[in-house]
Amino acid sequence: MKNIKFLALLFIGLLAFNACEDDDSLTYIAEPSGEFSFTNSFLSEYTLTPGTSGNLGERFTWDNADFGVQTNVSYELQKSITGDFSDMEVIGTTDGNEYTLTIGDLLDYAAEAGLDNDPGTENPDTGSVYFRLRAYVGTDSSVEMMTSTQALTLVLPEDIGSGPVCEFDQLYGVGAGLPDAGWGWTTPNVFTCIGNGVYAANINLQNNGGADNNFRFFTSDGDWASGRNYPYYADAGYTIDANFENAMDGDSNFAFVGTTGYYYLEIDDTNKTITLDSPQSYGTCEFDQLYGVGAGLPSAGWGWTTPVILNCTGEGVYTTVVQLQNNGGADNNFRFFTSDGDWASGRNYPWYQDAGYTIDASFENAMDGDSNFAFVGTTGTYFLTIDDNNLVITLE
Repeated sequence: MKNIKFLALLFIGLLAFNACEDDDSLTYIAEPSGEFSFTNSFLSEYTLTPGTSGNLGERFTWDNADFGVQTNVSYELQKSITGDFSDMEVIGTTDGNEYTLTIGDLLDYAAEAGLDNDPGTENPDTGSVYFRLRAYVGTDSSVEMMTSTQALTLVLPEDIGSGPVCEFDQLYGVGAGLPDAGWGWTTPNVFTCIGNGVYAANINLQNNGGADNNFRFFTSDGDWASGRNYPYYADAGYTIDANFENAMDGDSNFAFVGTTGYYYLEIDDTNKTITLDSPQSYGTCEFDQLYGVGAGLPSAGWGWTTPVILNCTGEGVYTTVVQLQNNGGADNNFRFFTSDGDWASGRNYPWYQDAGYTIDASFENAMDGDSNFAFVGTTGTYFLTIDDNNLVITLE
């Protein structure tokens, strides 16, 4: 009888053990659940130049793929030139939620797609490369999820050859009327050759009631003998903007008689004009302008009526004079944008940090919902530079 009871108990225990095993096996079955897609915003086109090859091209982001259970998930970013992924290449894997490509990576893919910027060939300078993201469970590649295909339109600007031609590569401005320069050679204003015989710069001009408003142009850095004063241009037949006059000082310098402010100054040796205008772009950049919006930029605020405009003023360089606000840590956040009025075109603090930029210590991550820039310096007016070539953001 005891043996019969023991066998009965053993049989019941085996049934319970098998039931537990069955329950456990059901617990760990992974099946795709819900949607899986990229979460970042994509540009309508990506302009690629070798000079910016080290810059961030695109950062793909996504939310965790849901397989219905707690399990390790891996992600692989796939590329296709044909678009049907018959030529699929895995370009990277990660267990995180983002993967970045540089401009250099996109240039390589453009070359694979047969694009070039040589006007002497029949190859197109614009085309698409296709991407998708695959998520899979652990080492079981049969359990997977896939995003829809995302096309990136790549553009290679036409090679325009040697560029503009001027008598000098640059002209220099020195004098009290140019407060960023003053009467010295430490920080002269530099007027770049931007077109055949045309020099230009966005500069600060000063007129304190007729005082401290004189300056002169020079053809050689540090060489006082290379100066070109007001009579030099007047006698050569130049039409000179009415905001300038002969200072009638010992050197017949230029006198700025307009309203102190930030201007675009252009010297055109071809058409013999010297003109003033509102600040504008004149360099070669990915975008003609960047835009600043946010509470930390009091002239802009969180709206698009009067955004701060950073003009392209060099090779990959954006600059502006801007008022920055820090009310004891409040009202100090803002963000840059690549398109006027387009919130999706924003570039926040991590965007530049992840791309390897050295960012001025007066800026920090605001650690708000959008990881905006926070200005932690002293409220005031500054000269702001974003240099996409040297990967720096500076304040002066």
